[in-house]
Amino acid sequence: MSSGYHCRMKIGLVQMNSRQDKAANLAAAGEGIEKLAYQGADLVLLPEMFNHLGSDADNAAAAEPIPGPSTEWARKQAREKGVFLHCGSLIERRDEGNFNTSVVFDRSGEEVARYSKLHLFDIVLPDGSQYLESGAITPGDRIAVFDCDGVVCGLAICYDLRFPELFRALAESSAEVFLLPAAFTVPTGMYHWEPVIRTRAIENGCYMAACGQWGRWARTKECYGHSMVCDPWGTIIAQCREGVDTLAVDLDMAYLRSVRERMPVLKHRRRDLFG
Repeated sequence: MSSGYHCRMKIGLVQMNSRQDKAANLAAAGEGIEKLAYQGADLVLLPEMFNHLGSDADNAAAAEPIPGPSTEWARKQAREKGVFLHCGSLIERRDEGNFNTSVVFDRSGEEVARYSKLHLFDIVLPDGSQYLESGAITPGDRIAVFDCDGVVCGLAICYDLRFPELFRALAESSAEVFLLPAAFTVPTGMYHWEPVIRTRAIENGCYMAACGQWGRWARTKECYGHSMVCDPWGTIIAQCREGVDTLAVDLDMAYLRSVRERMPVLKHRRRDLFG
């Protein structure tokens, strides 16, 4: 179904400060979902690692199968609140390894999409310190889109934001709204979060909803927050404040179509050269 059958969608974002207490994290997520459902949200987006955010070892110990306790909790939330619920991401345990996985449930609690993070954050800094996500996480191998009452949404997670080919593939798969749960650090978030989100929206003529973790979750670890929704022209139309917060905003799909008509970049792609 195309967005021509649906002119508006209200999206809600829950900016969290998840730590290593699953029960507390689920309770905080539940409060945000309830608030946004009361405000009329059609779709609620949680951040990356919504149910548990810790060290690689702690996250591995907290990994769950899907279905599992956290996703069954999310399924129940979607059904009881009558919303589409994108449960950010969590560490999924499979026989072949652990994956950073998003799951989306519809208003009846049925799973409508599942996506595992494609791009893993491996860096070595000049001082020799390093972070190797690939040491703890196995990358996914496919993109994912789903239909939310006639609006097609495409999935990505955190570091995926830096790879424009993923978002172009989602747009080519009819996505009109990009959904990005994240846990961006403060040093990178201060400089890259907003400009790259706006760029992904502009270059594809899509709305972009990016929901981040905020604040300290370990003694030396801090997330940037600044969860936001950007329109297809690159304008930030809503943004969370500092701290744990929520936002709800209407996405105007008629406006999206008008932007795509004025700036038809998807039509002008050189598919003979770039596929």
